[in-house]
Amino acid sequence: MSNLSLTGAIPALIKTVPRSRNFEAVLLFWVSGIHAFALAQIQLSILQVMTWEMLLYWAPPTITALIFHWVLRRRALKADGLMLPLAFLLNGLGIAMIYRLDLAEIASGGDGGVALRQVWLSCFAMLIAAAVVRWVPDHLTLRRWPFVSGLSAIVLLMLPAAPVIGRTINGATLWVGTDDLSFQPGEIAKILLAIFFAGYLVSRQSSLAEIGSRVLGVRVPRAKDLGPILLFWLASLVVLVIQRDLGTSILYFGLFLVMIYVATGRGFYVGAGIVMIISGTLVASRLFDYVGNRFNSWLDPFSLENYNAVGGSYQLVQAIFGIAHGDVIGTGLGGGFPQLIPLAESDFIFAALGEELGLAGIFVILAVYLLLVYRGLRIANSHPDDFSKLLALGLSFAIGLQVFVVAGGVMGLLPLTGLTTPFLAAGGSSLLANWSIIALLLIISDSSLRSPRE
Repeated sequence: MSNLSLTGAIPALIKTVPRSRNFEAVLLFWVSGIHAFALAQIQLSILQVMTWEMLLYWAPPTITALIFHWVLRRRALKADGLMLPLAFLLNGLGIAMIYRLDLAEIASGGDGGVALRQVWLSCFAMLIAAAVVRWVPDHLTLRRWPFVSGLSAIVLLMLPAAPVIGRTINGATLWVGTDDLSFQPGEIAKILLAIFFAGYLVSRQSSLAEIGSRVLGVRVPRAKDLGPILLFWLASLVVLVIQRDLGTSILYFGLFLVMIYVATGRGFYVGAGIVMIISGTLVASRLFDYVGNRFNSWLDPFSLENYNAVGGSYQLVQAIFGIAHGDVIGTGLGGGFPQLIPLAESDFIFAALGEELGLAGIFVILAVYLLLVYRGLRIANSHPDDFSKLLALGLSFAIGLQVFVVAGGVMGLLPLTGLTTPFLAAGGSSLLANWSIIALLLIISDSSLRSPRE
């Protein structure tokens, strides 16, 4: 009798928990297995033996991802079931590659330790994302303070220029902190800017799309509506000048252009924005040596002058050689020489993975990113609220544009920008920002499927 009762209760239990959460649990199981396999292969390839040390790099992220999954079961039952496993897959792959680079560093007499730091930073970022899901019940509350978000973003962007706390690393002034601790406020600023853009564009959607005078057959918005566009164009140039970072300025302005185009449906903004980006970048390449050097290194990386120049094409050439060494299927984890690529654990981790996983591995990683961005755009398309649509679109596009710019720069298709690969590269600021983006997208996803009574 008890067996019959249990059998009858199982279908009811399955119906109680949405299929997306159960599917998410299964995917997390497989992703954790892929992570463990990658770490085991690295140890067998380099150390020739598997040690218990592998658990230090596998167990904490896996347990934290399961905690995040548990929070979603409690607070966002109907959220998208693919975003957490996809982000965790990329994060785990990044930890494995950084661990492989650490072993090479130790073998050459160095200290290592970057991978273990990345493990705990990943756990912290995932816990923060879980806290966002737990304590932000309704993302629509963010709509009430768009200008507060915009002002906070500008303050964060200007913090690295402060005389005491600002820090310059590798020629870019993007960090604040002390000798031991540093933080990149621009990573959080992109989330605040997305909130500001979504709130502002929803409130001005009709005036931006319909009101204005015609100039040469093109309807030009009023100055008070067009002002924010010019303001953020100038702000992106200020970031380029003060912080010496081309990628961040492109990311911010590109984010705004996409969101305003989706909000209004007018190609005028895209055309004007592209003209502003190209003109601003060309002028900067003539006025500032570091921008001009980036373009020269991109146009002719194998030139001896560019290769030997300070801040020249040495990093790019090493990355290209590394990817070429990987060929189609790669050398296998632990079988290449990614430690020869400068900043392989951060700016050029994409090239390090390309050497050991090959062209096939690069396509798989890009496919995972593409699927992650697609799920975000799907969330935006399915939500009935305009603010939610724009916010989900902006957050998803921020990840997609960042991957496009980084991958294109590493493979020589675009100039190097200094951006890092989301979830893969070493760095706590990037992890915190991108996991927070995942949390916000999950909240928006859950709200789009929740009935009004819930």
